[in-house]
Amino acid sequence: MAQVTLRKIVKKYDEVLAVRGIDLDIVDKEFIVLVGPSGCGKSTTLRMIAGLEEISGGDIAIGGHVVNDVPPKDRDIAMVFQNYALYPHMNVYENMSFGLKLKKTPKDEIDRRVKQAAQILDITELLDRKPKQLSGGQRQRVAMGRAIVRDPKVFLFDEPLSNLDAKLRVQMRTEIKKVHQKVRTTTVYVTHDQIEAMTLADRVVVMNAGLIEQVGTPNDLYHSPATKFVAGFIGSPAMNFIPCQLEQAAGGLNLRLADKLSFPVPADRTARYASHVGKGNLVLGLRPEHIAETRPHTEPNQHDFDMVIDVVEPMGMETMVYFTIGAAEICGRVNPNAGAVATQSMKLRADLSNMHLIDDGTGKVL
Repeated sequence: MAQVTLRKIVKKYDEVLAVRGIDLDIVDKEFIVLVGPSGCGKSTTLRMIAGLEEISGGDIAIGGHVVNDVPPKDRDIAMVFQNYALYPHMNVYENMSFGLKLKKTPKDEIDRRVKQAAQILDITELLDRKPKQLSGGQRQRVAMGRAIVRDPKVFLFDEPLSNLDAKLRVQMRTEIKKVHQKVRTTTVYVTHDQIEAMTLADRVVVMNAGLIEQVGTPNDLYHSPATKFVAGFIGSPAMNFIPCQLEQAAGGLNLRLADKLSFPVPADRTARYASHVGKGNLVLGLRPEHIAETRPHTEPNQHDFDMVIDVVEPMGMETMVYFTIGAAEICGRVNPNAGAVATQSMKLRADLSNMHLIDDGTGKVL
């Protein structure tokens, strides 16, 4: 079993707290992604798991054994870095087998592991080439192969795709997912790219300012964020945040966004939000896909409103429209044939079945 457990992990650089007492349980064979903005502590956390950074407090366990004082080479982990760190004078086969040679692994076992990893990564025909003869994506595959041949308890990936162009990043995301399906090893992956996190992870760990904001499946984080930070960080384009007020209405509650714009709160949320009527610091969170053009048939909790469009961005399969409510700039997703025109009024529909009400003071989703 190769579960990884973090308990009250702290990392302090002089007076700066980079990681602030986090707890995390990573189960055997799970692919978990640490995501967050620069400086949130995700790479520091990964490096502490690897043993490349000393921890200032707490315990790290791999496979049930605390490894706080175990050197990196004895933790049975393999790490893939942002830069491929391949030896330029060695060919692909030699790069992949080098770590095994240092461990004095028998030659026939080295050969078996390298060829098996090359087959998994579809780089068998590259084994005789030097790194300078490879593309960026091929070099990244070799770096992954060097980790796979070690057959470690845990794979650690530190932003491995950030040096690749956009198209190649999409391809390599798919490759990494395929590899994990074939080589079911516990994997901890760090990225600042929330799309990478959503597409790769079994569970995503969203970090902010040295703390874990939320842990959950990609769907959980997207549809049920716990905080305003998670709601705004996960999803592209980002969730819209509109200052609002809750008002009593006949038989329920109203959500007022502007003097002439208000929507009834879905009936199944009335009891949940009732205690916040008349309070300040409330924000409505609504994703762009839940603001669309009007359609002939209305589903429950969908409400039409008119708005002057400021900017139209055709994207091919969809069109993004931007408008303002008060001081908030709002993004909606409409059909390309919906007739959106900048500076003209358009009838839109808000789907409040997917609304989030946020206490802006605490940052918590209510």
